[in-house]
Amino acid sequence: MFADRLETQPFARAMIGTFAELVRGTGNLRTADVGCGPGHLTAVLHDLGLDAFGLDLSPAMVEHARRACPALRFDEARMEALPVEDRALGGVLAHYSMIHTPPGELPALLAEQARVLAPGGLLLVSFFATDGPEPIRFDHKVTPAYSWPVDRFAELLAGAGLVPFARLVHDPASERGFLDAHLLARVD
Repeated sequence: MFADRLETQPFARAMIGTFAELVRGTGNLRTADVGCGPGHLTAVLHDLGLDAFGLDLSPAMVEHARRACPALRFDEARMEALPVEDRALGGVLAHYSMIHTPPGELPALLAEQARVLAPGGLLLVSFFATDGPEPIRFDHKVTPAYSWPVDRFAELLAGAGLVPFARLVHDPASERGFLDAHLLARVD
């Protein structure tokens, strides 16, 4: 369902390419695709020169990713308890994988992403955004999801010890009416 999605999403493709270039610049190519789903973006990161591996909560998604990309590593894991040592990664990609996290749980989840990033390491998080002042809960195909005001999400990143330094917000022309947002942050 999602395997060719980047072909129709030039902004997301550009942000992922920028993320990969910046991670390569750190010299630490080890990158986790958290909430990797079917593994298609893990493969993109690998093709962009990163030592990428995928992590997902769903055993079925991990199995699918392993079949689709047998040369890459995929493991079951929860985003709030990553099986990665402290300060080990050059990058973490969270492409619409945090959208199901209730607002009260998001700060701890972001702190976990920061924990695994080496100094200078980068996080690219993509999510549904809203112009309103508060997160909006909505029904999603999988489970309830949330759209976030971009500034509020950036504040949560800062609270987790990350420094947001780039953002791209655009209208996806979706029926939901939410914007698509991509935030890049680094650990100093």
